[in-house]
Amino acid sequence: MNLAQLAAFSPVISISGAVLLVMLTIAVRRNFALVSFIAGIGILASLSAVSVIWNHSPVQVTPLIRVDNYGLFYTALVFIAGLAVMAFCYDYFKDREGENEELLLLILTALLGASVLVNSSHFAAFFIGLETLSVSLFVLIGYSFERPKSLEAAVKYLVLSGVSSAFLLMGMALIYAQSGTLEFSGIGDYVANQQAIDAMVLTGIILIVAGLAFKLSLVPFHLWTPDVYEGAPAPVTALVATVSKGAVFVLLLRYFLTGGGYLYSSILTVFSIIAGVTILGGNLLALLQTNVKRMLAYSSIAHMGYLLVAFIALGSIAPKLVVESVTFYLVAYLITTLGAFGVVSILSTITTEAAEQSFYQGLFWRRPWLAAAFTLMLLSLVGIPLTAGFIGKFYIFAAGVDGRLWGLLLTLIIGSGLGLYYYLRIIVVMSMSPDLDTYEEDVPARTWVSSATLTVLTILLVWLGIFPERLITLIQSL
Repeated sequence: MNLAQLAAFSPVISISGAVLLVMLTIAVRRNFALVSFIAGIGILASLSAVSVIWNHSPVQVTPLIRVDNYGLFYTALVFIAGLAVMAFCYDYFKDREGENEELLLLILTALLGASVLVNSSHFAAFFIGLETLSVSLFVLIGYSFERPKSLEAAVKYLVLSGVSSAFLLMGMALIYAQSGTLEFSGIGDYVANQQAIDAMVLTGIILIVAGLAFKLSLVPFHLWTPDVYEGAPAPVTALVATVSKGAVFVLLLRYFLTGGGYLYSSILTVFSIIAGVTILGGNLLALLQTNVKRMLAYSSIAHMGYLLVAFIALGSIAPKLVVESVTFYLVAYLITTLGAFGVVSILSTITTEAAEQSFYQGLFWRRPWLAAAFTLMLLSLVGIPLTAGFIGKFYIFAAGVDGRLWGLLLTLIIGSGLGLYYYLRIIVVMSMSPDLDTYEEDVPARTWVSSATLTVLTILLVWLGIFPERLITLIQSL
């Protein structure tokens, strides 16, 4: 590895160094505030490394890793999301019993796996990054082990993640057996040179799609999602919903662009069916929920379906427009989802998780700023103008129109209408008079770190909804 390759790989090296430094700090002295500070500095150093090498890409670091602006943008996005999750974790865990320093180590390890995943150009790096991310999530989901639901969620995620990994490995093996390579570009060349559909490669792609559909919680591979979202600590749920899903979708898009998966029309047909069922299924099931975390879980399922609309357009429009649409939507989705679960984290106490809808009754009267921020997050999830979610949904709709995906666009409109109903239901509950008899007795501790993070997310949400030009210009340079 020469100096240019080493520099290109510096964000991943930096986050790996942060993992080691946090591990050594824990071994020397247990102090949650100190370890949180060191972990935060490690993420900021990794973000600085991204900015330094931005104008010196693309670089093929090894046959396994390709560092380009596409990967660097998502690496930075993953690190920023991880930093926000860490801020929410600080206030959520600082007063809880037990030694919680390992939580920060696991978050950094998850970010390491995600950063490898978004820069992968080879099945080996793809699998290593995905498993590094997943193994960290197993422990994070069950971190509040004194709560039975948390342990149950961790076991469910462990079992189903193992099944999805088996699908992925079998799919990779079939593709390798036929094409003789594990590199995305080599697979793309093989597929492009085939005169007819290669049944073995097609089967391999279907198995890989099934494996990744578990991670993205696409219908019918979504059954773990509401239980895991409900059982995991609120900040960890935010990590699963943003970093994990975002990194996996980015990898899926890179593989299909480079590996030529979009050349198989039958694959795109399967994706179309999955997208339609996912949008309708996620929104319909969300209508039935009174638990806010479960409602957000089904909402996230629907949003993955929305993303698939632009992804499916890959077969009929310019790939650059697809990347632009998916990227802006992912940015809006990450900001909004982090903010929504940030509110849940801030409202949660040592003994009570702010999950049930009744907990939010009268929030506008009790904590008006928090209620206003949550309202903006929910409106962005719907796609109301003046929020980043509106611009993101407009991009998805435009990609669908260019790809002439009229059936999916109709499904998207219906799903958005259903979403408006259950999001507004929470806003109405927050506007009602507070019921002091049912309000929690435990008052949440001071949460200035989480509140500052939520403020930044809210400002970004509105700023990108009104002035999206700079972000769009940056995305167009990928």
